[in-house]
Amino acid sequence: MSPRLIDLSVPVLDGPSEATPVEVSLLDHKAAPAALGLRPEDFPEGESISNETITLTTHTGTHMDAPLHYGLRSGGEAAAAIDEIPLEWCFAPGVRLDLRHVPPGAGITTADVEDALAKIPYELRAGDIVLLWTGADRLWGAETYRTDHPGMTRESTAYLVERGIKVIGIDAWGFDRPFASMVGDYRENRDNRVLWPAHLYGREKPYCQLEKLANLDALPEATGFTVACFPVKLAGLGAGWTRVVAVVDEA
Repeated sequence: MSPRLIDLSVPVLDGPSEATPVEVSLLDHKAAPAALGLRPEDFPEGESISNETITLTTHTGTHMDAPLHYGLRSGGEAAAAIDEIPLEWCFAPGVRLDLRHVPPGAGITTADVEDALAKIPYELRAGDIVLLWTGADRLWGAETYRTDHPGMTRESTAYLVERGIKVIGIDAWGFDRPFASMVGDYRENRDNRVLWPAHLYGREKPYCQLEKLANLDALPEATGFTVACFPVKLAGLGAGWTRVVAVVDEA
């Protein structure tokens, strides 16, 4: 029996769930011949081949953050760009952790992660790809997608990375708590350790994040599937768009 493929990605499009615009300039089948110095009637059926020019950030849609996104150095060495991420990190057994009980704006603690693992039950193996199931993807298409989600803490991120996890994904707009929650805390106490602590842990030890996952509820079990998450090879950059797919062996 052939394996079943489950799409764990959101589409790339302009809308309220994205913090930055997506601009598309279309050169359609009718207009394209003129760009080539030809006429529509020069082509079969009067249509040339189309093209699109897209302006967007590397963090638009489902994407992978590389260590370079977190800072210039990681683990005492130059931080790896997205095109330098080992392919082995991007194709590995997946583990879904159910964290849907963690409320929006709250931090996902080490205890939350340990409890989710105990409920599977499963012992993490180095190289596993951990997927954090918050349920926030149900808000995709609304402005609240950007604000109503929990996020990882430095401690919970360290817990996973120190056990050999290189790729951690979340079905929310961001990996850390929402921007307003972090900045609100910072303005109250001026402790800059509250600003993107999970991201900045990547300066201590290298790991990658997958943000804006979707459809984690479609996975039949918490384990027993493989995740494919190869980012686009953008030379020297800190992130890259990624089509994330779960491969489920139906046998």
